Amino acid sequence: MPSGLWIGRARGVDLRAVGSRNIGATNAYRVLGARWGILVFLLDAAKGFLAVRATHLLALAFGRTASHDALLVAGLAAGVAAILGHIFTPWLGFRGGRGVATSLGVFLAIVPVPTLCVFGLWILLLLLSRRVSVASIGAALAYPFFVFLLPRGDAHRALLVGIAALVSLLVIVRHKANIQRLLQGTEPPIHGGRA
Repeated sequence: MPSGLWIGRARGVDLRAVGSRNIGATNAYRVLGARWGILVFLLDAAKGFLAVRATHLLALAFGRTASHDALLVAGLAAGVAAILGHIFTPWLGFRGGRGVATSLGVFLAIVPVPTLCVFGLWILLLLLSRRVSVASIGAALAYPFFVFLLPRGDAHRALLVGIAALVSLLVIVRHKANIQRLLQGTEPPIHGGRA
């Protein structure tokens, strides 16, 4: 579900042809305006959140009593599928967004406290640097450590840290071009240039 592409088309713009040519919220924000960029962000986050919650709803709909372990594994699988589907969307030749908002939605449904803390860090980094890429890369680097701070008695802590680390690595790899521009000093702020 490439919401950025669909909203862009509804506004008469193909996000793949303008700005950074990315269908994500940052390019939508720059090209279509704040209102539409925020909407793309919220829809991409909702996509991840609902993918996880759908596993719980399906279990209830079929009258199954699933264990917490089974629901967690199913939710993680559905969430990772949503992230991969966003980044490598089959609708666009397996070229999609960077996965930040969708990852936020997925982990907000699974481990809300560390996720909200890192979202706060993302906002702080955005305010300080005025660059979405800096905020996204910084939050991705920090996220596994925040998940690691879950109580030691949590039986799923190692699994969650591992999945968080893999998703964070994927998000960082998807920012390769941004990292190169940051090193060259050419990465633009949120209100101008390429995302």
